[in-house]
Amino acid sequence: MGCKGDQTRDAILEGALKLASRVGLEGITIGMLSEELALSKSGLFAHFGSKESLQLRTLEYAAARFAQVVVMPALAAPRGEPRVRALFEGLLRWPERVPQPGGCVFVAAAVEFDDRPGPIRDRLREIRREWHAFLAGAVRRAIDAGHFRSDLDPQQFAFEVDGIGLAWHHASRLLDDPKAGERAHRAFEALVAGARAPRR
Repeated sequence: MGCKGDQTRDAILEGALKLASRVGLEGITIGMLSEELALSKSGLFAHFGSKESLQLRTLEYAAARFAQVVVMPALAAPRGEPRVRALFEGLLRWPERVPQPGGCVFVAAAVEFDDRPGPIRDRLREIRREWHAFLAGAVRRAIDAGHFRSDLDPQQFAFEVDGIGLAWHHASRLLDDPKAGERAHRAFEALVAGARAPRR
């Protein structure tokens, strides 16, 4: 596929991602997307072929965009605590950096597919596990750098960061809590303070 075709595909998937954040992955169909983007159904069918293919491609696109706007910028931060902080900040800003009017598509998809076996659930699990592994790896490097204590459990730290992110998502969107961001940052600072290596 040429450059123009790639741009067209990415524009379609950007629209699909926005739509999925509002109506869920299960909610997006070729017909609905054609109405949303004012494109022909036949043209979209040529790109995706089926509803499930559209859902999977949307999920893959979301994962690629997450890597682009959260993971890659964090890699520019120094290893150790600064990089862990950059990952946390990127996690909170992700639904804004890649506009998702209905909130994080991964949160919505997890609710939809957590008990529905199939390729979408399988891929979603892989994406989430890759994120946890990457975050835990950043924590291990913070331990190696002497920023975090040597007995810290990186997987537990990643689990708690993800928990803060989910609590922030629900507080800011469902509960309209104006202090959601402040509370998330306070919880993260407490987590980091507990993780730091003792001063020598």
